[in-house]
Amino acid sequence: MDTNKITNNNEHGSAAFRAEYAVRDIQAGVITATMAIPLSIGIALMSDYPIQVGLATVAFASFIGFLFAWFRPGNYIGAPGIAAGLAPILAMGVATFGIQNMAFIIFLTATFQGIIWKFNWQRYLLMAVPTYLVEGLLAGIGLKIALKFIPFLWMLPVGLVATADFWNDERITVVILSIVGVIGFLALFQKFKDTKPAMPYFVLIIFGIIVAQVFNLNMLRVEDVEFNLALPIPDFDTVYLWTYAIFFALMLATVDVIEQVMSNAAIEKIDPLKRSCNSNNSLLSIWVSNMGASFFGGMTNLDGLAKSSTNRLAGAYTKFSVLVIGLMITFFVFNVDLLHNLPYFALAIIMGFVGIRMVMGLLHVAHHGPYALLLATVCALLVFKVGIFEGLIITLVAHAVINFVIFKHIDEMATGSIIRKYFDRFKNDEGVN
Repeated sequence: MDTNKITNNNEHGSAAFRAEYAVRDIQAGVITATMAIPLSIGIALMSDYPIQVGLATVAFASFIGFLFAWFRPGNYIGAPGIAAGLAPILAMGVATFGIQNMAFIIFLTATFQGIIWKFNWQRYLLMAVPTYLVEGLLAGIGLKIALKFIPFLWMLPVGLVATADFWNDERITVVILSIVGVIGFLALFQKFKDTKPAMPYFVLIIFGIIVAQVFNLNMLRVEDVEFNLALPIPDFDTVYLWTYAIFFALMLATVDVIEQVMSNAAIEKIDPLKRSCNSNNSLLSIWVSNMGASFFGGMTNLDGLAKSSTNRLAGAYTKFSVLVIGLMITFFVFNVDLLHNLPYFALAIIMGFVGIRMVMGLLHVAHHGPYALLLATVCALLVFKVGIFEGLIITLVAHAVINFVIFKHIDEMATGSIIRKYFDRFKNDEGVN
């Protein structure tokens, strides 16, 4: 994909609204929002953010995405939202800096993204951080997400005390419902993934709401947050925290940017009118959304591939569908009590599925060659075991050593030709930059 290619609006019409597609865009927006709401709830929980703040972030990003589509479109059918791949990173930020300082972290992240957008540096980031390492990072994060939510598949309702007998009646009930939910969700996903991708989410939610009326289950509880506009001023008392905050925000910005570029490459392929994406324009919408979100304590966002694919298959042609998504989610931001009807086992199925799919993303790395697959797998394991920031840094250093030391100087060795032939088996044109 040529990220510098500017979309010709005269040829394709407005990216924000076209009357002939209005009905389809409204339908797509409603369907995509149905999938995006439980997904956003799960990501907010994984990020240790209030659910209401996560939903508000999605709504705000949707409005900004629709606004910029009028004059600086990045893509035509991408649906903004909080990214599952960034959830554990945000949770790590909350644990390190405190939720009260996360607004400044998001502000700093947006600032870095604004600089990247201004100088169109996203193309260089892809050279410094290969896409297969990002897949490895996301796989490690996906494993964290899956292990975080899977226990809800057998968790007892709040107020019940676990007895010595693990398999009591209440737990057996939850497990049976979870098994039925998983089987139904996977069957519907397999059947409708290419035509109606929101169908399994919709059916699972309805199923969860119905059975919750009959059985005593662990139900979602959403904290009602009071939104206040405020300057994102940090409260750091050590030089270490200031330094760590800068590098942390830089990592967050980098991963966010690379994920958006990768998503745009896929969005361009599924666009119904084969319109070109401009990733730098997408970054404009992202950093403005992040900057604005920092003033009400919001999270990071990007045009995620899962929601964008759903938006496309649901019939979207323009960003008008994104406006509909924003309006629907805004309704639930101010009516969070309606979300209390969602049982945790249904949410766990959705988020466990998301996490496992992120882990399976390692399979996409195979076409880069054995070297890329090996390094991405190592990155995933380090991210899961050591930490997100530390795992990525260690893998990048290892990649740099292999790339700039071994491969650059190996030909100077006496046995260079033999070793070179061996290592060439483990890389291809995209394997080592």
